[in-house]
Formats: sequence, C-alpha cells, structure tokens
Amino acid sequence: MPDSPTAARPVVAPLDGPGLAAGVGAYVLWGVLPLYFPLLQPAGAVEIIAHRVVWSLLFCVVLLLATRTWDAFVGALRSRRTLGLLSVAAVLLAVNWLVFVFGILTDRVVDAALGYYINPLVTVTLAVVVLRERLRPVQWVALGCGAAAVVVITAGYGRLPWIALVLALSFGFYGLIKNRVGRNLGAVPGLTVETLVLAPLALGYLLWMGAVGDGAFGAHGTAHALVLASSGVVTAIPLLLFNSAARRLPLSMLGLLQYIAPTLQLLIGVLVLHEQMPAARWWGFALVWTALAILTVDGVRTSHAQRLDRRAASLNAG
Repeated sequence: MPDSPTAARPVVAPLDGPGLAAGVGAYVLWGVLPLYFPLLQPAGAVEIIAHRVVWSLLFCVVLLLATRTWDAFVGALRSRRTLGLLSVAAVLLAVNWLVFVFGILTDRVVDAALGYYINPLVTVTLAVVVLRERLRPVQWVALGCGAAAVVVITAGYGRLPWIALVLALSFGFYGLIKNRVGRNLGAVPGLTVETLVLAPLALGYLLWMGAVGDGAFGAHGTAHALVLASSGVVTAIPLLLFNSAARRLPLSMLGLLQYIAPTLQLLIGVLVLHEQMPAARWWGFALVWTALAILTVDGVRTSHAQRLDRRAASLNAG
C-alpha cells in the first residue's frame, strides 16, 4: 500500500517550552549582572569573588542534598581525571569572574559584553587548534571578521581590549574543559567541586580581610551583608537554568540564546551606565556581529542538512 500524504510529511518536533523558558531565564539573569555587582560596593572585585565562591559552595551543598546528587559529587572527587580537570576549570572560572566584576566596577561593561560576543569565535578557534577539527571556508571568514574587530578596536582606542579578550579566552577554555569532563556530571555536582577547589583560598582571604579590619561583610549594615551572601544564589540559579535548557533544547537553539546576555550587557552599558561608544568601538562590534551572523547561519544550515541526512538514512534503512 502506498504511503499516505501524512506519513510522507516530515514530523517537526515541538519546541520544548520549559526548556526555552529556562534558557531565556539563564541568559537574561547573566545579562543583568552589571546591575547587581555595583550593589556590593564598597567591596572590591577580589573580595566580591571570594564571597561568591564561599556562598556558592554553601548553596551548592544545600542543592546537592535537595537534588540527591551527593553521590555524583563524591564520585567526581574520587576520580583523579575529573578532579584534575575541574580544578583547572575552577581556576579559569575564577579568572573569568574576577575580570568580569572588575570590568563592571570600573565602568567597562561594554568591554565585558564584547568579550561574550567574541566567545563563540574563541570556541571555534579552540576546536581547530586543540581538537584538530577542520573548518568550512565560511567559518574561516567569520574568524577573520572577529580578528579584524579586535584590530579595529585596538587601533581606534590605542590599547588592546584586554578585558574582552580575557573573558572570551577564559570562558572558552572553561567550556572546552567542561566538554572533556563529559555530560554525565551534572551542573550542581560540577559547580560544587569547582567552588570547593577555590574555597580554601577564598575563605582565607576573607578571614584575613576581617582580621585587618578591611572586610566589607557586616561593616556596612545588614542589607549589604545579605546582598553579599546572595551572590551564591545569583551564581547558581542561572547555571541550573542553563543546565536544564541544555538538556531540553537543540544545540542550535541554545547557540542563538547565548547572544541575549551580551546584548543586555551592551544595552545596560550604553543606555543605563552611559559608557562611551566612539566610532572605532561601533565598527568593531559591527565586525563581531557580522562574524556571529555568519557562524549562526552556517550552523543552522549545517544542523538542518544533518537532520535531513539522518532522516534519509533512517528511511533507507526502513
């Protein structure tokens, strides 16, 4: 009997609503962080990161118990390979957090936004250099646009946009290491290990600051102390939302959502904090946006072609 028209029509999987909401929520929360960290002043960037590490660890321990993922956490600690990789990831995460907070507190939110726009280009570069992947010609064009953007901004400003580059590189290598760890380790156990690695140094720094009388915690009222303590929740919730989205959404959709955060950061930097946007910076951003558009279109087309190939292979096998 011949196939019916309904059977011949490709079935399109419905978009996962909760997954989409989780992804949007994660990137929106990351995008509005430039409005949160100034509330922690007069604490400096290093003290803020130390608090972020300590309170994140406490919050993650509570989440481990609530989600019954303690065994996964213990298993990660017992695996030398996993613990080693997560320790390196922890250092990269600390660098990323520190530079990001420093950028916000020194009125360089636009530079931070540029860093997260550049991050996908760094990820592609790492795929070539570290993983030995071969790029399509259009991807090389995108990387060329990204490199040109850095040159244009550096020439126009007379200095290298180091905040953007450090953020992009640190998060790019962090993502690479998390990829090497594998998907079997969930977000909560993974973040708990990373914050546990950093906690002794962070706690020691906070105790030293308190001993010499320079600590901000408790010195500026109860409200300020509570805001500092909330940094653990502020760190963990977007990560949990992202982890939920990553499990529910196609990678192509997740790739599109990642531009929400730097876009919000850029808007906050320009419209709320009134940071300067000279012509060189606009031209640099335009080149980065061009590169991202090229990567996005190429990624969507490649993903669509791969789905069609898998469907054809499945029909032929049947």
